[in-house]
Amino acid sequence: MGDLRRRIEQLFALPVAELPVEEAAAAFSELKQELNRGRLRSAEPDAAGGWHVNAWVKQGILLGFRVGRLADVSTGGFSFFDKENLPMRCLTPEDNVRLVPGGSAIRDGAYVAPGVICMPPMYINIGSYVDEGSMIDSHALVGTCAQIGRRVHLSAAAQVGGVLEPIGASPVIIEDDVLVGGNCGVYEGTIVRRRAVLAAGVVLTASSKVYDIVNGQVLTASAEKPLEIPEGAVVVNGSRRIGGEFAEEHGLALAASIIIKYRDDRTDARTALETALR
Repeated sequence: MGDLRRRIEQLFALPVAELPVEEAAAAFSELKQELNRGRLRSAEPDAAGGWHVNAWVKQGILLGFRVGRLADVSTGGFSFFDKENLPMRCLTPEDNVRLVPGGSAIRDGAYVAPGVICMPPMYINIGSYVDEGSMIDSHALVGTCAQIGRRVHLSAAAQVGGVLEPIGASPVIIEDDVLVGGNCGVYEGTIVRRRAVLAAGVVLTASSKVYDIVNGQVLTASAEKPLEIPEGAVVVNGSRRIGGEFAEEHGLALAASIIIKYRDDRTDARTALETALR
């Protein structure tokens, strides 16, 4: 990978007017192949239990956007116009991914592991990594470079935000055995640690405050680290009062994410993915 990284970093640093299009296109094509196979990731776990962001992978994806030409990519009687070097990924039965008919799409350059279930319509964008046994449910989105662990259930209409800019920004990371409830939104580099549960409608961003009433602490992001939901935490929607005479007069409150408990046997029973569906 060292040679590919060197080439991408050198090409990305060039002004658009000086960019050798064929060389950049070849590097981007090679990058997509490695992403498709899961041998290369935009972020990967490190030995200390954290995550390392490979900024050069995102540089390579942006390089592909620079050199791609708008083309007619119409299919199935529908008109589509997109960058010609950003096609949909073509799966085969040998990939062992259950892709149910009905308007779903996986962008070339995304890794989808064996045993993943994709319910229509859902979308997995370039640079993403979806690990074994996970379910991407109807109307769910896996954004650019997002990392989804094993046996994750991304419920209907859940949104996992993507990230390409700025280059150093961390992608959203959902670790193993997490349940992301319906209509949840996880954005701006948030890390959800393994076995956590996000109840329906929870929204997490870099500016969110998460109130852990079990441990009596407030979880926030900082300039040095993203918002991180602890392992096994069960997060629900709540509210907190707004101070001030006007707010008190009108009974105003802000939405708040609250950790009400940590995962137990009862939670496991209610959140288990049904193996018969596979």
